[in-house]
Amino acid sequence: MSDVLDEFDDEAEESGKSALFYLKILSLVALVIGFGLYIGDVLFGKSSLDVLLNLQADKDTLTAKIKSLKDENAVLQKEYFELRQLDPDR
Repeated sequence: MSDVLDEFDDEAEESGKSALFYLKILSLVALVIGFGLYIGDVLFGKSSLDVLLNLQADKDTLTAKIKSLKDENAVLQKEYFELRQLDPDR
């Protein structure tokens, strides 16, 4: 009778170990999926897209402002050289 009980205890112990193993695996899979979703939201979420579009608009605005300032600078340099009676082409 004691042998039957010992065998039953061994089977119950193995069953508990395998259940714990599967629980650990399931927890790890859930953690990896959750982390992947978080990273995906950070990189490709709505707020990231808004920031990207705002930065592109700012870049276009600054590029246009740089061009206008360069044109204004060229006009002012020409006027300066003319006032100094220098040749503006040199």
